[in-house]
Amino acid sequence: MIFVVEDDFDIREMECYALKSSGFDVCPCVDGAELDAALQGCNDDTQHLVLLDIMLPGEDGLSILRRLRAAERTAAIPIILVTAKTGEIDKVRGLDLGADDYITKPFGILELVSRVRALLRRSTPRSETHDIIAAEGIVIDCDKRQVKADGRVVELTFKEYELLCCLVENKGAVMSREKLINIVWGYDFAGETRTVDMHIKTLRQKLGESGRHIITVRNVGYRFGK
Repeated sequence: MIFVVEDDFDIREMECYALKSSGFDVCPCVDGAELDAALQGCNDDTQHLVLLDIMLPGEDGLSILRRLRAAERTAAIPIILVTAKTGEIDKVRGLDLGADDYITKPFGILELVSRVRALLRRSTPRSETHDIIAAEGIVIDCDKRQVKADGRVVELTFKEYELLCCLVENKGAVMSREKLINIVWGYDFAGETRTVDMHIKTLRQKLGESGRHIITVRNVGYRFGK
């Protein structure tokens, strides 16, 4: 189910029509209250995604994003922020708060559908050879998609989880920003390498002391461990 949160009727109708025409189930919402009600009534076993406009009446999109990430039931739902062309600061704040991707108005129908498909594809649980990955005090339960740092459960977004898995699985190897984007976001991702930096920043914060094992390699990218 794709939850489209947009107060502009014409834009909301366009987004819903494009997504429905591409085979998605869609739930239109005009604000955070309607989204909350829709999420309460949805099936947890179904894969969901929220397309969230930032400029909304009453509670804005960033506040809604913060609430969704703070609640256990919605913490891992993939979220794409919809921002104004001049809203770069909103993009950065959104990524800091846990958004998985963003799309800038005005945007094309094909780009919208491509972004949604790509995020849903990469949000599908990975098939792992090993059930548990452990290194430097971090334990990743691949079946549960659960991460523990020094014995503490850490709530990560889909992108943060995939990014951590990629770094830990390649422990000791330097991963360039471009390679991380290709692996975690996919070749069709149209964002900037700064997206990686924003996710690394929040990932380190959530991991606490264990975050120090994600090492910055200047002018190249990142590596996990020595």
